[in-house]
Amino acid sequence: MHVMIAGGGIGGLTAALCLHEIGVRVSVFESGSGLEELGVGINVLPHAVKEYQRLGLVERLLESGVELQTYAWFNKFGQRIWSEPRGRSAGYDWPQISIHRGHLQRILSDAVSERLGAGTQHWNHHLAAAEQIGDRVRASFVDRRSGATVGTCEADALVGADGIHSAVRSLRYPDEGPPRWSGNMLWRMTVETDPVLGGQTMIAVGNARTKIVGYEISRAAKERGRSLFNWIAEARLGEPGSPLPERENWNRESSVDAFLPYFENWCFDWLDVRDLARRTGKVWVFPMVDRDPLDRWTFGRVTLLGDAAHPMWPIGSNGASQAVLDCRCLADSIARYEDLAEAFGAYESERRPATASVVLANRANAHDEVLEIAERRAPDGFDDIRDVASEEELKAICDRYRLTARFDRSQLQDD
Repeated sequence: MHVMIAGGGIGGLTAALCLHEIGVRVSVFESGSGLEELGVGINVLPHAVKEYQRLGLVERLLESGVELQTYAWFNKFGQRIWSEPRGRSAGYDWPQISIHRGHLQRILSDAVSERLGAGTQHWNHHLAAAEQIGDRVRASFVDRRSGATVGTCEADALVGADGIHSAVRSLRYPDEGPPRWSGNMLWRMTVETDPVLGGQTMIAVGNARTKIVGYEISRAAKERGRSLFNWIAEARLGEPGSPLPERENWNRESSVDAFLPYFENWCFDWLDVRDLARRTGKVWVFPMVDRDPLDRWTFGRVTLLGDAAHPMWPIGSNGASQAVLDCRCLADSIARYEDLAEAFGAYESERRPATASVVLANRANAHDEVLEIAERRAPDGFDDIRDVASEEELKAICDRYRLTARFDRSQLQDD
């Protein structure tokens, strides 16, 4: 069997590795001009790390990234609301890894070249059209910069892993329109600093309208006693569902001056946001968007995966990890069923409802609901969080999200 994958990001490359593992021939077509280590940080949760362990890549991830031990939530005054252990510190067999997005993509791309061959990945190949002819799919590709045709390919199937602006998805949903904006903007950046809260701790500070999220992402910096701190400043600029101010782009540069007015007084004894911002270099801005869940991903021999299928708000650190789960499910389904229609049907039946639940849970703030509880009940801060919410209530919120996103420890240990 030969499968074309449109999209050479984390989902597309992971899918290539999973499919290769079961003996499928793969060709990956990426719109970009080459692998550049762009972007900033990403979290790979234990359910995804489990799949990378199966692919023999966990040590490479740990050589680059940092094993997370704790997740902690704070109000806008820097007071701790809730914290919990993560990864192996929480008893999982697999770590939670914080890593530079570009480094993760490089690790995956190198693995594809090593295992599938250097000719597997095709750059400057943007999907222009695809048609099904009997039991084959024929796709044509263009150079997106010039519009020139760069080639065609025929295969047994086409997987759209080409992101939130998926060309594959648009073939079936041409009138879907732009993504749905949450009303919030995200400013993403990194800065080398002293370890925050001792390091290996992910923080979420504030509320749904104004928030800071951060974690360290570099083993090399950690070995020098420093921390390459990936952080995101988030601010509400519009109402949910209102028109997007601009097309989202991970690589559009901005500046700290664009968001600092929203964090004027955010100086805690453990974090000075203004000082952190002034020491930060490049800043990328991105509107926080998703799309409504679809009622169908698969059309004959064409299906969707990752952000092309279920783009979600980056609350809960689940976007990339859910794509990894898609990849494993897709490969396992193809290995289980001789008939491709049955395989794609089994894949979609498992993953479409599961990811729709995560999309909707993220819209409801996922585990960051603990921030909203503190904001609603104690907008001026608190002396003791137990006067605001019980440990049982806060723990239940986080437990519920783990179950929804399928990274509760009991779910993984029993697989």
